Amino acid sequence: MASVHVHYVAKAERNGRTRAEVDQVIRWLTGYSQGQLEAMLAAKTDFETFFAEAPAMNPNRFLITGMICGHRVEEIEDPFMREIRHLDKLVDEVSKGKAMEKVLRAG
Repeated sequence: MASVHVHYVAKAERNGRTRAEVDQVIRWLTGYSQGQLEAMLAAKTDFETFFAEAPAMNPNRFLITGMICGHRVEEIEDPFMREIRHLDKLVDEVSKGKAMEKVLRAG
């Protein structure tokens, strides 16, 4: 997760967004606190462990739809891969300038 997080942040920052916004969508998706997220990043936790140990996957993550990496998020059958693509899609939306309220499926 740590190595990918760097790329998520770089993508967001290239488009005028911040690490704080990337971390916000990760926390929204997984239920980690910022401290827990920092600990997972420092431990260089892999994606499988990161998602398996997530405190509370957001039930609204299934509202995340659309194309990412050439696949429709909602049609990905493998649950683990779908979670990764949920996160990819959230970061993509942040990077494209979408309002955080919309990214977090709040309205």
